Amino acid sequence: MSSQNNNGSKVDYGIVLTLLLLCVVSLVSIYSAQQSGQYHENFVIKQIFWYIVGAGLIVLAVQFDSDQLKRLSWYAYGFGIALLCFLIIAPSSIAPTINGAKNWFKIPFLGTIQPSEFMKVFLILVLARLISDHHQKNGYRTVQSDLWLIVKLGIATFVPLMLIIKQDLGTSLVFMAILIGMIFTAGITWKLLLPFFAGFAGIVAIIFYFVLWKPKVLETYLGIKTYQFGRIYSWLDPYNYSSTEGYHLIRSLLAIGSGQTFGKGYGSREVYLPESQTDFIFSVIGEQFGFIGASIVVSLFFMLIYHMTKTGLETKNDFYTYICAGVISMITFHVFQNIGMTVGVLPITGIPLPFISYGGSSLMGNMLGVGLIMSIRYHYKKYMFSNEK
Repeated sequence: MSSQNNNGSKVDYGIVLTLLLLCVVSLVSIYSAQQSGQYHENFVIKQIFWYIVGAGLIVLAVQFDSDQLKRLSWYAYGFGIALLCFLIIAPSSIAPTINGAKNWFKIPFLGTIQPSEFMKVFLILVLARLISDHHQKNGYRTVQSDLWLIVKLGIATFVPLMLIIKQDLGTSLVFMAILIGMIFTAGITWKLLLPFFAGFAGIVAIIFYFVLWKPKVLETYLGIKTYQFGRIYSWLDPYNYSSTEGYHLIRSLLAIGSGQTFGKGYGSREVYLPESQTDFIFSVIGEQFGFIGASIVVSLFFMLIYHMTKTGLETKNDFYTYICAGVISMITFHVFQNIGMTVGVLPITGIPLPFISYGGSSLMGNMLGVGLIMSIRYHYKKYMFSNEK
């Protein structure tokens, strides 16, 4: 005997309202950023278009229930891998090299599309399915079964990671954040988690050692570009690289610092920061609206993450829970990394601020992820005298 959940609507209006507020912040900030005089495009109109497309992706995502998403997960993953492989071999007319990286497909009349942004969501679906199926097959969990789960998750993440790490180090970090977040929620024993993360921390320390003192080794064996090392150097000592890699960080710190508590007021920008409509949009917000305005933006992200976390905790469908964990990990890492790099706490990686930075691929990927979470509420059913949801 069943009845539709009467505790609320099928639509999570908390998420919808937060997205609308983030959209307003995005358009207002981008409009101010494009007034610098160096741009000849109307990024606001384009961002509105991508928001409309993103809304369509949300509507599409909520049409699929958990069983359908499970069946589609490996197909979506394979499609994403195929796109990444084709990106490597595609001619420059289809996949041009932009800022030293070949990350985008050129789409007539639309601009460029970055397949790695969608691959993040496809990876979340596959990892969620792997964890869910693994737990169903292994009712009695052991250290060996948990180890095997980590191996499967690692392999699934390693494949797309190797396809993008040479071109986009920042995006590859997001893949790692998704993997770590989902491993944490998979219920794996701490007997494995402790050595796993200790080993991961050791690897990071070794990489930093080679980046700082022997960069040629990483460049030779991993193919990581030299300019990506420069971002680390400029983060540690930006004023020594003020005319090159440290330029953006110094200008960002100046912009945010000059905004002080209440900001200079909308449109009152005095600090020139190139391409501020993308990765450094938070600097524009900090300068014009100060600490108060920046805090409001951060609060909006906390609201979004809160509503997504609430959805993940309410559902008793394991597959849905792991999807929530993956999307939350993805968006949270984006927010902390982007804001952290604009204030000098973290290295500059070229990761945009979700839902606010200009960019169609990033916006659509994040909207698709949120759509998956909204599908949980849409297909939610509460069964009387049952523990299933």
